[in-house]
Amino acid sequence: MFLAVLALIMAALNTLSATELGQKIDSGAATAEAIVRAHLERIDQRDAQVLAWSHLAREAALERARVLDRGPRQGLLHGIPMGVKDIIDSWDQPTTYGSPIYKTHQPLADAATVALARGEGAILLGKTVTTEFANRFPGPTKNPHNPAHTPGGSSSGSAAAVADFQVTLGTGTQTGGSVIRPAAFCGIVGYKPSYGHFAVAGMKANTEWLDTIGAYAPCRTPRSSLARPGLRSPSSNCRRRCAT
Repeated sequence: MFLAVLALIMAALNTLSATELGQKIDSGAATAEAIVRAHLERIDQRDAQVLAWSHLAREAALERARVLDRGPRQGLLHGIPMGVKDIIDSWDQPTTYGSPIYKTHQPLADAATVALARGEGAILLGKTVTTEFANRFPGPTKNPHNPAHTPGGSSSGSAAAVADFQVTLGTGTQTGGSVIRPAAFCGIVGYKPSYGHFAVAGMKANTEWLDTIGAYAPCRTPRSSLARPGLRSPSSNCRRRCAT
């Protein structure tokens, strides 16, 4: 009976918002390791159909979670799993830019946004599928609500993974509509900030005077997990849609 209840609790963890997960960690109701395991279980169940990930750092994510569980709260994103669009560098995971030309590419340093998120306690679960160089050939990712439909691009993997409860938060990039379009197609919040809000150092450039790094979250995630105070939160209609 205990194991059955524990399995239900772990299964539910991947459906909670970043704020809800943070509250569970703070109260002792969940650990970062349990949260990561719940997301990995969902990935094992679903990603063969969704194809959201270009690289999954399973063991590294679990080890990072154990380290966080042994210490004090590190920051706003303590213990929260995130996926990073594979156009953004990470020192410990491949960054292929969605292209076979870079299939073995391993950056020497984190991009500025990845370093910022890790410094706040985020757990980098893996790299998510992007169209080639964020503007060319689409990847294999399917829309999690209907595999016959596109998830939108170019930040297809991050949007699909968040929408399918495979990860709590994801990063995207936008030159034209590559954050907001996948968010709309997959039914989640896509936050495209003003140009320059997040540093683009370590991101493969497309159009330098337009490229912007944004973020994805479930619709009910409060804006404080994504942006500065004072920015508008998602509409109540959006929150209702994603909570059902």
